[in-house]
Amino acid sequence: MAAAKILFVDRDGVLNQDYVGDYVKRWEDFKFLPGVLPALEQVKQAGMKAIIISNQAGIGDGVYKKEQLDDITRRMLDEIQKAGGEIADIFYCLHGKEAGCECRKPKPGLFKQARSRWPFEPAATFFIGDKLSDIQAGRDFGLRTIMVMTGYGKSHIKEATASGHRPEFTCGNFKEAVDIVLRESRGWG
Repeated sequence: MAAAKILFVDRDGVLNQDYVGDYVKRWEDFKFLPGVLPALEQVKQAGMKAIIISNQAGIGDGVYKKEQLDDITRRMLDEIQKAGGEIADIFYCLHGKEAGCECRKPKPGLFKQARSRWPFEPAATFFIGDKLSDIQAGRDFGLRTIMVMTGYGKSHIKEATASGHRPEFTCGNFKEAVDIVLRESRGWG
C-alpha cells in the first residue's frame, strides 16, 4: 500500500478553544478557533488526510464520560464536513493522566496505531500541536513538527526550546500552520 499524504493535528488548543486548566466536556463548550474550518477545507483540496491525535485524559480521570466525547466528536465532524473539510480518522488516548499508558503523548502509541491503518512516511508528515508533549511525540516519531501559539503554545514554546524539543516551525495559528504544510509539501508524493 502506498504511503498516504497525512497531516496529524492535535485537537484542543489547535482546532478548538482549549480551556486551560479544564476540559471541553460538552458540545456547548466546543468553539472552533478562527480560520480552522477554511484551513481544513484547504487540506482536503490538497489531497491530504487530516488525522486527529489527541489526549483526552478527562475520560480516564472521570471528569466527563465517553458518551460526551462521542457527541462532541460527531458534531465537530459534521461541522467540518459542512464547511467542506474532512477529518479522515481520529486517535484518542482515553487514559487518565497518571495511567502510564503507551498512547498518551508524548509517548508514540497513537502514531503507531495510526500507522497501522494509514501507511505514511514520517519524514514527509507534519504534526501540528500546541503543547510540549505534542512536539516531543512528533519529533520522537520522526515527524516534522509545527507549534501554534494558540492554546498552550505561548506558554510551552520556551519549555520546548529549553528541553531540546524545539518544533521545526512555529506560527500563530492553525491556518498559518496549514500554509506552511502546503508550501513545504509541494512536489511530495
